[in-house]
Amino acid sequence: MDLTQLLETLGRTLQGLGMPYLVSGGMAVSVWGKPRFTADIDIVVELPLARVEQLAAAMKSAFGEDMLFDETQIARAIREKKEFNFFHGDTGIKIDFWILKDTVFDESRMSRRVARRIGKQDVWFSSPEDLILIKLQWYKESLSTRHLEDIESILKIQSRVDRAYLRHWALAQGTSAIIESEFNKVEGAETP
Repeated sequence: MDLTQLLETLGRTLQGLGMPYLVSGGMAVSVWGKPRFTADIDIVVELPLARVEQLAAAMKSAFGEDMLFDETQIARAIREKKEFNFFHGDTGIKIDFWILKDTVFDESRMSRRVARRIGKQDVWFSSPEDLILIKLQWYKESLSTRHLEDIESILKIQSRVDRAYLRHWALAQGTSAIIESEFNKVEGAETP
């Protein structure tokens, strides 16, 4: 099973559970920007504590016994609004699940997600704007230029992004100067 098949099966599994989700990270960058290598799948998911066993059973059913995870880690991640992982033992691919936070921004990005066809399955992806905003936050925290490269790639390929939306949320998260610099890079203009 390759990364695309894994993503298709994952989308079908989460849809079957009626669990709201969106794909973010490198997989989403490959949809909206320049495709790049990624060895994992980042999923933002709305997952109540009461559904942990149901998700675990569905993942085992969809992927077999080689899907490795720790239900205690999942429960802790839900309580702390953090991340938990599933490992597909057969391929070594890691699926990072990020718990949807109870914030206006997370509610907005879940409502703005976009379905893209992967194999025979519609899979929900972060909108290009929300992916850029998350990349801005990750850059602000880590200073990894990979995030800026991803942003530039998305801006170049998705020329009709909603700049007013980006500016609004960049101001709220304290990344206005960074997004303006990225806009200027893409336009080939000097920063005023």
